[in-house]
Amino acid sequence: MLAILIAYGVHEGLFFVSKINTQNFIYSLPELYACFTLFTLLVVFVLLFVKRKSLDNVGMSFLLVTSVKMVFCYLLLRPILKVATLQNSAEKINFFALFILFLLIETLFTIRLVNEKQK
Repeated sequence: MLAILIAYGVHEGLFFVSKINTQNFIYSLPELYACFTLFTLLVVFVLLFVKRKSLDNVGMSFLLVTSVKMVFCYLLLRPILKVATLQNSAEKINFFALFILFLLIETLFTIRLVNEKQK
């Protein structure tokens, strides 16, 4: 959770330093962080539940939950994709950067869960 707060601060700082106007973004930065944080928490809770039932299924569950998450993220992304402006390209990059950041966090968490089996 601390990593997410630090990433948010850095992200806001990058927008401030780069003078990128986020007023016209379809989704504000706090909205996106909140949404992706909720998705990540859901993934973590599902993986912890699956781990209690069967550690061998954690990897497949991660793939399934991530696929479902991608569908929801695409639904969020559709309004951004429909608009074609220079400002919108910054918003697209922003969305994909956040998606990758949170996917990285989920992947690292999953790796730690799966590696517990080997200890």
